[in-house]
Amino acid sequence: MKTCPKCQAQLDDNTSFCTNCGYAFGAEQQQPQPQPQPVNADPFDHTAEFDSKDISDNKVIAMLVYLLGAAGIIIALLASHDSPYVKFHLRQALKFLVIETLTVLAITILCWTFIVPIAGGIFILVLEVIKIICFFQICSGKAKEPAIIKSFGFLR
Repeated sequence: MKTCPKCQAQLDDNTSFCTNCGYAFGAEQQQPQPQPQPVNADPFDHTAEFDSKDISDNKVIAMLVYLLGAAGIIIALLASHDSPYVKFHLRQALKFLVIETLTVLAITILCWTFIVPIAGGIFILVLEVIKIICFFQICSGKAKEPAIIKSFGFLR
C-alpha cells in the first residue's frame, strides 16, 4: 500500500492516480515556480517606467530638447506638457543647460588663466557628445540618465 502525499489516502501499490484527490504518482509534479523579478542592471535606465505609446508618440519632441538647447526646452514645454517621457528628457536637458552655464561662467571668470578655458572648452565638447548619445538613445526609445550628468549630486 502506498500513501498519497497530497491527501494521505491509502492506495494500492499499482495505482497511478489517487482516487481521492487525483494526484499523479510517478509523474513530476509541477509546482508553480515564482517568476524571478527582472534585475535592472542599470539603475539609471528609466525606460521601463514609461508607456511604449507615450514613447513612440513623443520621440520627436524629446529629441528637440537635446538638438536645440534652450529653444528645444521651450518648444517641448509648450508642445507636450502631459508626457512623462518628455518630462524626463526635459529634466535631463535642463541639467545639461545648468552645467553648460556654470562651465561658461567659470571660463569667463577665469579667462585670464590658460588652463581653465581649455579644460572648459573640452568639457563643453564632451557634453555635446553626450547630448548626441542621448539623441540616439531617444531614437531607440530609451530613457537613460546621461553619463556625466548623473554624477552631479546637486542636480537631483
